[in-house]
Order: sequence, then C-alpha cells, then structure tokens
Amino acid sequence: MTKRFFIVMMVLCMTVISGWAEDKQAEATFAVKSHDFGTIKEANGPVSCTFEFINTGEKPLLIIDATASCGCTRPEYPTKPIKPGKKGKIKVTFSPIGRPGAFKKTVKVKTNGKVRTTTLHIQGTVIPK
Repeated sequence: MTKRFFIVMMVLCMTVISGWAEDKQAEATFAVKSHDFGTIKEANGPVSCTFEFINTGEKPLLIIDATASCGCTRPEYPTKPIKPGKKGKIKVTFSPIGRPGAFKKTVKVKTNGKVRTTTLHIQGTVIPK
C-alpha cells in the first residue's frame, strides 16, 4: 500500500508540474492601444506614432506579423525576440496623401504570446491641400 501511494503521488506531482510548465508563455502588454492624430494636413505628408509594449510573460516574445487594414498605413515591428521584462515598439505610419476627411485604421499584431492577436487603432482627420 505504501508503494502504491508513493507511485500515485509521484504521478500527481508530475502532472501538476507539467501543467505549470505549459502556463509559462510570452505576453505582450500594451500600455496604450489607440492613438488619435487629431487634425493633420495632407500637404505635410506622412505622420507616425509608436506603440510601446512590455513582454510580461516568462518566455521570449516574437512578433510574427503586423498587418494594417489599409495600404495607407505601414507598421514597423521588431523581428528579434523580446526577452521577458523587456520593452519593444511598434511604429505605425499613416500617409494622408489623397485621403481627405476622417480616418480610422487598425493594425493587427500577431505574436507567439498568451494573447495571439492584439489590435491597435489610429484615427484622425485629414485637411486637404
């Protein structure tokens, strides 16, 4: 009986430990997920903003892709892994040329993190030339 109890306890412990190991993931935590450019002039050309994040997880964070909802918006993101506790930045550039009026655009950021996809938002109003 003692040997059987010991075996059952060992199996239980290994199951719990393997469950904890699976919980260790990367996680991109964004302080801000939207940016309002306000009113911008078409004649002044492209405008940019930066979204900062921290890897609050326990494994390296990979930005797999960042895709804009429109060709007028271009995201730039780190291609190297972000270590746990370290910061990263995603720069989003919007080109107002030929796009007068209000705009709302999104950038979908895909990662290997706990939350696989995060959506960032930009908006504003373009004053024509």
